[in-house]
Amino acid sequence: MIQCKRVYDLADKEDGYRVLVDKLWPRGIKKADLLYDEWAKDLTPSSALRSEFHSETIDFTEFARRYRAELAEHQQTARILAERSNNTPVTLLYAAKNTTQNHALVLADYLRTLASE
Repeated sequence: MIQCKRVYDLADKEDGYRVLVDKLWPRGIKKADLLYDEWAKDLTPSSALRSEFHSETIDFTEFARRYRAELAEHQQTARILAERSNNTPVTLLYAAKNTTQNHALVLADYLRTLASE
């Protein structure tokens, strides 16, 4: 099971393995206060792609397409996380305000695809 959760939401024992999937540390949270098992910087969107999306140069569909292409370059790292989800819940932690269009959702979908292969 792979789920997404904002870093500002309370940790839950059912979160399982908690992975921060933001390139930058979330604002307003002390490192000692965030419960996480891994910070997967390699699986975050590139700065250029993130900038294009946040400036609305590209829409979410294009962002997701390009992000998936970037993830393919880190497939080995992604596969390790995907395989972990076969044995324990994995929660992807992100700071974005938008809970319906963000990189964590794209990453979760990508990991689910890898886990089912």
